[in-house]
Amino acid sequence: MPTTPDADPADDPLVSAARDALSEAYVPYSEYPVGAALETEDGSVFTGCNVENANYSNSLHAEEVAVGKAVSAGHDEFARLAVTSEARDGVTPCGMCRQTLAEFGDDDMPVVCDGETGLVAYTLGELLPNTIGLDTLEDAAAKRRDAGAE
Repeated sequence: MPTTPDADPADDPLVSAARDALSEAYVPYSEYPVGAALETEDGSVFTGCNVENANYSNSLHAEEVAVGKAVSAGHDEFARLAVTSEARDGVTPCGMCRQTLAEFGDDDMPVVCDGETGLVAYTLGELLPNTIGLDTLEDAAAKRRDAGAE
């Protein structure tokens, strides 16, 4: 169940970093800037903003930009994510971004969303239960092998 922390959103440095990333968003089509800040297990923070493209399918989401920066800097264990929009409407990562985040964070990873009345915190597992992971693929491969052996 989502929770609303007592702290002022402006007091959370990760939320502040996500808000700062909004200014870099390239959103000529949707005019909906999104910022994300991703904290890795060692405390490093990587930010991202959405980058739109006229054909839409080549657009980048703020969360995936932050993930790309973190991974390209050698980080593959994530501790926490903050996401915000200029509208402060409590935007959450989309399904595609949730699946990408699940590659690097566990079900308990906090995802803090910046809403109109404060922060709303979810866990990644709440946002994306029963994710497709390495164990899912290994289980499927084992079932195929077992079926072939019969």
